[in-house]
Amino acid sequence: MEINSKIEKAKKGDQAAFTFLLDYYWNEVYGFMLKRTENETTAEDITIETFSKAFDKITSYNPEFQFNTWLISIAKNVYIDLLRKKRSSLFIEITDSEDQQAYNIADPTPSAEDALIKEQNLSRLLLCIKELKPHYQEVIQLRYFQEMTYQEIALKIEEPLSNVKVKLLRAKKLLAEIIERNI
Repeated sequence: MEINSKIEKAKKGDQAAFTFLLDYYWNEVYGFMLKRTENETTAEDITIETFSKAFDKITSYNPEFQFNTWLISIAKNVYIDLLRKKRSSLFIEITDSEDQQAYNIADPTPSAEDALIKEQNLSRLLLCIKELKPHYQEVIQLRYFQEMTYQEIALKIEEPLSNVKVKLLRAKKLLAEIIERNI
């Protein structure tokens, strides 16, 4: 079957096979996550993260199981991780009235130090982005600084949607490696 040969090629690092698998299974994984999240952006982000993880771990894929089942289980885990992060970042409920008054007094505006740290972190991030090849810089800039959708990026750079998704996956992975090196 063609899918199995594409999976084998992808295991050997064939980029065209990755793109084929991304295109072939995208709607299934995205639809699965959209039903659960009821949010297009979240579903899209989880789907991208799913394919990124799948492609990083493709050599561990066991062909005794269906590839789409493997992808869906990765998507479920990504979603669970996202829910855990959201839960841990929520404020602890304040019930004591004195604690509530103290909480209300706290100034939520960033201090001068906070603003400086944020500015320095942004400067470092921009320097790391500049280490990427120009076509990766472009998709990162359009997605995260201009907040364009994948479809808008595809139209802007005149490339198929699947290419944009793969470019963003690769750009994010390369950027993470650059950031890790520079820490």
